[in-house]
Amino acid sequence: MARYTGPKTKIARKFGEAIFGEDKAFEKRSYPPGQHGNNRRRPKKSEYAVQLMEKQKAKFTYGILERQFRNLFERASRSKGVTGEVLLQLCETRLDNLVYRLGLAPTRSAARQLVSHRHITLNGSVVNVPSCQVKVGDVVGVREKSKTLDVVERAVSMSNPVHEWLSWNEATLEGTLVSVPQREQITENIKEQLIVELYSK
Repeated sequence: MARYTGPKTKIARKFGEAIFGEDKAFEKRSYPPGQHGNNRRRPKKSEYAVQLMEKQKAKFTYGILERQFRNLFERASRSKGVTGEVLLQLCETRLDNLVYRLGLAPTRSAARQLVSHRHITLNGSVVNVPSCQVKVGDVVGVREKSKTLDVVERAVSMSNPVHEWLSWNEATLEGTLVSVPQREQITENIKEQLIVELYSK
């Protein structure tokens, strides 16, 4: 499957946020990339450019390509509730994102790799589709043979407390989606209304 494999710091500098997690290179140079550095005068962005940047930021944050993201938006627009909020909820309840949120992987790309390499289970069955939508009550865990993997052990030992919309059992390395996250529980700095405006044109 196609995915972005280029320099992540360059993308983070483009958006002015460390969207891929802690990045020492970004901290040194948090201004946009370019030949003339921070001295270059940058023209004011148009309304369309601001909306497009917000959509691109959301796609890079969650590691979703354009067609998948468009499909998620169309699904969100057909469902009840605020379209932008539902879109973020759909992104948050993807299997690869939940593996990351549960602290089983240090980054979303590492979580996606764990899933595609068949190290993750959903309700006891091995699943290798990172984009799989997890429903409330579903249990995400680590395959028995994979619990001793260095990357998993290191990530679990360094992980922060689990989010309130998830429950975590450290003894079995399993987490449960307790509820769909509300907008205020989603920590990503994404202005979803701009994305809705862009796709609604």
